[in-house]
Amino acid sequence: MPLQDSQLNRLLDYLALLGKWNKTYNLTAITDPQRMLYYHLLDSLVIHDRILPGQTALDVGSGAGLPGVPLAIALPGSKWTLLDCNGKKTRFLQQVLAVCALDNAVVVKSRVEDYHAAKPFDIIVSRAFTSLAKFADSVTHLCQAETLLLSMKTSLSNSEARELGDDRYLIQETELQVPGIIEKRSLVSLKIKAAAIAGKDN
Repeated sequence: MPLQDSQLNRLLDYLALLGKWNKTYNLTAITDPQRMLYYHLLDSLVIHDRILPGQTALDVGSGAGLPGVPLAIALPGSKWTLLDCNGKKTRFLQQVLAVCALDNAVVVKSRVEDYHAAKPFDIIVSRAFTSLAKFADSVTHLCQAETLLLSMKTSLSNSEARELGDDRYLIQETELQVPGIIEKRSLVSLKIKAAAIAGKDN
């Protein structure tokens, strides 16, 4: 995807800040700068085309800010909420927003089950957060009819698909090609069926 120099600089500033804070807060197991470029930045940005300008997006279990921070930098027209229940991680994310001058993102310290937004989100994304079924169930109260759930995984196992079932969700799996990464990457897209949305408060 084409990026302006200012966006590239922000992405590099983010990686530098992550490397610095990681020495104390242990935010990521990947510490080699080149591997961080591939496994953090490019692996996050590969789903950029699923998010449209003006859409609101929630990064559940954001952790070190992946994929929310790189996507917020690359897609300034989108609005991001970075959600995590760990105080160390949310403090880091607040510092990222300040250093990278990100005005299209906010940080929230909360468990997703306890979090209530003013309006439903257009996009809810997770990366190595929890099982697909638990992810989907935990965010139902934050969805509207058109909300798209995006789960970044190595693959969708048969057991996970069975656990989800097809009575509540429309499911699509897309294989992702990430430069510099040979391991399999998949994006599982879910839409909660209207009946499930209607019954979420029952």
